[in-house]
Amino acid sequence: MPEICRFYGIIIKMYFDDHNPPHFQAEYSGHEALIDVSTMTVFSGRLPTRAQALVIDWATLHQEDLRSDWQKAKSFEPLGK
Repeated sequence: MPEICRFYGIIIKMYFDDHNPPHFQAEYSGHEALIDVSTMTVFSGRLPTRAQALVIDWATLHQEDLRSDWQKAKSFEPLGK
């Protein structure tokens, strides 16, 4: 699974050819969560409150890039960092 970004110990990843809805995975200190790209909500797993807030803030700023990466991942194309 390609890593898209890493900041403050948080790792953002996206699987190739993954299930809908378009989403990414955030990992932090042994916690994992799946976040919907369109709604910016956690639909599986959990992160500590502060880490989740940082992830949502980051994802909101990069929402178009995440949508683009989702389309690339569906086609097994390299993702942006």
